[in-house]
Amino acid sequence: MSLDLQAIKQLREMTGAGMVEAKTVLEEAKGDLDLAVKLLRERGLKAALKKEGRTTHEGYIGSYVHSNGKVGVLVELLCETDFVARNEEFRVLARDIALHIAASQPRYIRPEDVPADVLAAEREVYAKQMEGENKPKEILDKIIEGKLSKFYEDTCLLKQRFVKDEDRTITDLLNGAIQKIGEKVEIGKFMRFEI
Repeated sequence: MSLDLQAIKQLREMTGAGMVEAKTVLEEAKGDLDLAVKLLRERGLKAALKKEGRTTHEGYIGSYVHSNGKVGVLVELLCETDFVARNEEFRVLARDIALHIAASQPRYIRPEDVPADVLAAEREVYAKQMEGENKPKEILDKIIEGKLSKFYEDTCLLKQRFVKDEDRTITDLLNGAIQKIGEKVEIGKFMRFEI
């Protein structure tokens, strides 16, 4: 199958994939760009899972200060080697994440970081909201879990939709970076300031 170079270029711009990888995935997807993007994302997740046990002891502090000077963010983006930490693409990723934090105001990095007392309080609020509804307990529990998922999407950085591309979460963004860079990449911590 002969592929259009423009399609390969477009896929590379959309995903950051290498030339050979973009061509291979487009051939697998028979020229379907959406399917090719999906396949690349799946491969990015697999690549991220392979690197999960590695340690990150290098990194870069990304920053963003809004033009009005009233909101600022520092974020620690970690990687495995100094070589990657000095890479301009890695630093742009750190700045993009800092910009996202400034705009989306997450409170935690991942769902596991949410304190137990905060989760208990959220569950209690959701239970009170549904008082008097004549539904089985199993259904109410599923509704509460669904509301907690939405809570995680609102408050946990890795679950949030990326402000520059609503089709991707921050987890997708990191998995794409891991696939492209070939190293484990993770967010260490962040601090958001607002006047």
